[in-house]
Amino acid sequence: MISKIAFGVGAALLILAVFGSFYTVDEGERAVVLYNGRVSEVAEPGLHYKIPVVEETVPISIRQENYRFEHVTAYSQDQQIGTLVLSVNVQPTTSEVARIYSEFGSVQAMVSRVLAPRVNEEVKTIFGGFTAASAIRDRGKLNADIEAAIRSNIEGAPFQLISFQLENIDWSDSYEQAVEARATAEAGVATQRQTLEREKVQAEIAVTQAKARADSSVAEAKARAEATRLAGEAEAAAIRARAAALADNPNLIELTKAERWNGALPTTMVPATATPFVNLR
Repeated sequence: MISKIAFGVGAALLILAVFGSFYTVDEGERAVVLYNGRVSEVAEPGLHYKIPVVEETVPISIRQENYRFEHVTAYSQDQQIGTLVLSVNVQPTTSEVARIYSEFGSVQAMVSRVLAPRVNEEVKTIFGGFTAASAIRDRGKLNADIEAAIRSNIEGAPFQLISFQLENIDWSDSYEQAVEARATAEAGVATQRQTLEREKVQAEIAVTQAKARADSSVAEAKARAEATRLAGEAEAAAIRARAAALADNPNLIELTKAERWNGALPTTMVPATATPFVNLR
């Protein structure tokens, strides 16, 4: 009976050993093979065999992963405190899987011990070179400068920085209130400037219109004066012509009188006066 139990246990152990000797490695991973706790090799994706008991495997992901760093605080050049939200995409280097396990044990530990402190360090350094206003205005440059500094700092690390993004900057309430007040003041100044420009244009239009009316009045006055002058010259010429005609023909006056007489004599006559228009000679 005892022998049968021992045989059953042995068979079970044998089956477990056989089936436990095979393992698979997924795409996007590598398996670190340990021989008595020491790294012996790195297994590629696929089905593999290991020696029971003395060999074990530790999967290491080589997929690209995103890590968010929230509540990263830093001071600007003008001593304004900003709370930054950062997003970093990194990917472990395939050829460095054994090193990742040997030095850190896991990808997460590598990120915590290498990437996180260097991100914080470079953010504080680069952010400190920008004033709060320039950090807002030149956010693209701030993002690029931080990314370049991080890339330089992690050179030689067993992972690659795929991308970096400065997602948000949250300022202190006092600074945001000051920015809002300044924006309101600048908007008021801009409105006043626009009003002044509009009034200036309107004034220029009024001056132009007044000048046009004045020019029109002057032209009209000149025209009237010219017309008066021409009429006076014409009348003077007519007078001169009549005078010349009278001088050349003294009887013209009597002829004019005769032409204008209607043939009727005055009904009342003063004694000792001559009858008008009657020349006995």
